[in-house]
Amino acid sequence: MKRLSLPLLFLLTCAAGANAVAGPALDAAQAHFAAIGAGDRSAILRDYSDSARLLWVGGPLDGAYDGTAAIGAVWDKFGAALGNAKVSVGAIEESANPKGATVTAAVQFDGKNQVKVRYVLTYREGKLVHETWQVDPKLAITAR
Repeated sequence: MKRLSLPLLFLLTCAAGANAVAGPALDAAQAHFAAIGAGDRSAILRDYSDSARLLWVGGPLDGAYDGTAAIGAVWDKFGAALGNAKVSVGAIEESANPKGATVTAAVQFDGKNQVKVRYVLTYREGKLVHETWQVDPKLAITAR
C-alpha cells in the first residue's frame, strides 16, 4: 500500500472539506445581484456584516466604503442612477472552505444605463465581508 505524504494528505483533506460546504455563497451572491437590480435596499444591506467593505473600482462611484451606512448610501446613488434593472449573470464560480467562501462573477445590469461588472464577493459565517465591484465596459457576458 502506497502512503501519501503529509502535505498531499492535507491538500486532499482541505479539498474534501471545501466540497462539503460549497453552495450557499453562490446562492447568496445570486440573490445579492437580484436585489441590486431590483433596487431593494433592505435586501442588499441584509447581506453585509457590520464591518463590511465595498471596493468600487471605476465609474462615478469609484472608492472604498466601510460599514453598512456608507455602503447603503452608495447603493442608493446607484439605484437612483440605474433604476430597476435586468440582471444577467455570466461566468460565476464559488470557492469555499470551512473559514469562508469567495464568489467571482461577470454581471451585467441593464436599466437606464448598462453596467458590466467583474464581481468578487467574500463571505464569512454567511455574511458578506468584502465586495469588489470592478466596472468593466468590455466584459463579455454570456448568460448561463
